[in-house]
Amino acid sequence: MHKNRYDMRKENDGSWTVFDIFTGLPAKVKGVLQDGLDMEQADDLVDLLNYLDIKRREETHR
Repeated sequence: MHKNRYDMRKENDGSWTVFDIFTGLPAKVKGVLQDGLDMEQADDLVDLLNYLDIKRREETHR
């Protein structure tokens, strides 16, 4: 069972941040911090980043 690396949190201003659960830092995509998002964007991005991370880990363990 793979542990998801990314999650989302609601910020005080009502926006959402996608973050790395191991570091607590906002995720970066192509060098851009993934903060200030609406809930739907953040939710979709969490799913995508976790999927890509699982695929990457599977490839490195083959």
